[in-house]
Amino acid sequence: MRLLNLAPLRRGLATAASNVQLNGRLYAADSVTNVPAAILEKAQRRLYKIPNHPIGILSHRIASHFAHFANIDAPDPVVSVAKNFDELGFEPDHPGRRVTDSYYLNKDTLLRTHTSAHEIETFRNPAVRDAWLLTADVYRRDEIDRSHYPVFHQMEGARLFDASADLRALEDRIEHDEHALRLANVRIHDESRVGEVNPFQHGHDPALGRLVVRDLKLALNGLMLDLFASDDGKPLEVRWIDSTFPFTSPSFEVEVLWNDEWLEVLGSGMIMQRTLDTAGVPDKVGWAFGLGLERIAMVLFSIPDIRLFWSTDSRFLAQFSPGKFSPFKPYSRYPECKRDTSFWHPPMFHENDFCDIVRDVAGDLAEDVQLVDQFVHPKTQRSSATYRINYRSMDKSLTNEEVNEMHAQVIERATRQLGVEVR
Repeated sequence: MRLLNLAPLRRGLATAASNVQLNGRLYAADSVTNVPAAILEKAQRRLYKIPNHPIGILSHRIASHFAHFANIDAPDPVVSVAKNFDELGFEPDHPGRRVTDSYYLNKDTLLRTHTSAHEIETFRNPAVRDAWLLTADVYRRDEIDRSHYPVFHQMEGARLFDASADLRALEDRIEHDEHALRLANVRIHDESRVGEVNPFQHGHDPALGRLVVRDLKLALNGLMLDLFASDDGKPLEVRWIDSTFPFTSPSFEVEVLWNDEWLEVLGSGMIMQRTLDTAGVPDKVGWAFGLGLERIAMVLFSIPDIRLFWSTDSRFLAQFSPGKFSPFKPYSRYPECKRDTSFWHPPMFHENDFCDIVRDVAGDLAEDVQLVDQFVHPKTQRSSATYRINYRSMDKSLTNEEVNEMHAQVIERATRQLGVEVR
């Protein structure tokens, strides 16, 4: 497959004059539409459904650990602004709402930025709401480097309890399971504290809240052991620290010691009561957690570049088997091709807009984009930026002709769409 034949087929950023088509549906574009064709193409892939793909292997392992939880799929990434932000209590000026941070099909709909966009509808479903997992692809406009990608996968889980639950029976069950965990080869470092800084919510019974938090930590400590336990006999080190999230209070982060460094794995906490109230289950309390599958898979499968997850080279998938965490073996390291571009830009210029153009032109051939210089002219006060784009294929060597054509398209698109002036 030659890049020169593909590049002219790529659409530009959607504009108000066109419609956006995704999964067989048409969405009327307007002045905020900003989804590039390169992103729309990824929405069809559903990597978490491929049994021998690292994302699929990891999501299946987590689902197997929570075997008694309902496993929910959400194949359509298009959600309303209300579902993604309003219903979850995002402030009107929250940065996540900005067109520079999220992909909008139009002013009313966008590509979900998190799996939490499906929380309320799931809690409304009596068949699954008490214990569920949900896996989905999510979308955020971001920088370009080896650990960031505008499409990634999240897995979210939740468990609910009756607010009038029998505390003694719940505590007995938790103590039984905690005893079993103490016999496992794991050391828990719990540095979290529920208090003024990380409080229980108003109206929650602290006695029930403490049991919910214990159940949460028990469930996730078991998950960490399932995912990260080593074969060398060394105990797994797990650390809990306080955190802050808009969906939970109290909130916690979970880390594991990996290669002598603490690795952040997931966020968790007690579900905000307003979420459950909105879902029509005010008589429930519960916990939830969320994690990024790529972040964990890069560690467990020794994958050095996040773009590899999207590779269609048969040599990539051939290395993996369902149920096994096998380290990735690079099949080659092709040379990089760096190109610099300097331009004057208008005051409203945003780096994410430039990165989207690079992605739309070069796709996964853009390894990273770095801002290497900034300058403000002392007399005119015009702003200038210099970006270094590193082009590299994971599957073949790129020719200078291919790179020069891609780079010329990037400059032409940036000039036309972003109003920059090449220096």
